[in-house]
Amino acid sequence: MEGRRKRLHSKNMHKYAFNPDPKTSVRVYGRSLNVSHKSSQILCRKITGMNLEKAKNLLANLVSQKHSLDGKYYTNASKDILSLLKSAESNAETKGLDTSRLQVHASSHQGFRFMRPRRLKNRGTMKKIANVQVVLMER
Repeated sequence: MEGRRKRLHSKNMHKYAFNPDPKTSVRVYGRSLNVSHKSSQILCRKITGMNLEKAKNLLANLVSQKHSLDGKYYTNASKDILSLLKSAESNAETKGLDTSRLQVHASSHQGFRFMRPRRLKNRGTMKKIANVQVVLMER
């Protein structure tokens, strides 16, 4: 019975796709973001492995439409991921990590699905929702 209780309790916790050493890293989880899973996945693949400053500059240029990826700007996903990166950076500063040596590891996962309310044209359409995980590691 005790093992069953453990499983039920751990079911509600967020699971990260990448678990580095907690002493040299910080994690941020963006849950139920109103962005397309596909566009957030493209951006996460692009910024994974980059330096923090380089990733922030790329996302800021996408938001201001100075730079594009394959002709697309992905502004909604860029805004949300940029805000997650800024939050993770402030977490790293309070933890005492060197922000110039931080490397980004980001992953996107499809969120829950639900139908929009039944109103005229929107009847039967699905809402775009994604979960994004950002981990900053010190190199």
